[in-house]
Amino acid sequence: MGVSKRHLHSEQVNKLADLAKILSHPARISILNYIGDCDGCLCKDISETIQLAQPTTSQHLQVIKKAGLLNSRFEGNAQYYTIDKEKLTDLKELFTDFFEVTEQKCC
Repeated sequence: MGVSKRHLHSEQVNKLADLAKILSHPARISILNYIGDCDGCLCKDISETIQLAQPTTSQHLQVIKKAGLLNSRFEGNAQYYTIDKEKLTDLKELFTDFFEVTEQKCC
């Protein structure tokens, strides 16, 4: 694979592309949908609900968390996940801006 040449693009474009990668996997979308419905979810509960192995679910959770869309807290040995609402709002605004600008240019 060639060089990505990210430096040729604005920070906003790179950020949108990075976040789009997070949403490009159906399991991650399912995870975010499930976590959005609870006040704090365990990996075990998420994996059972979306029917993925717990290690696979854990890997997806780490990718989403690294992107900043999840918060987590420990209670004993259990790690509970919640959506970072501020980051989710930022994501929504990035996509909305992209579609509005693109739509204005093409139509």
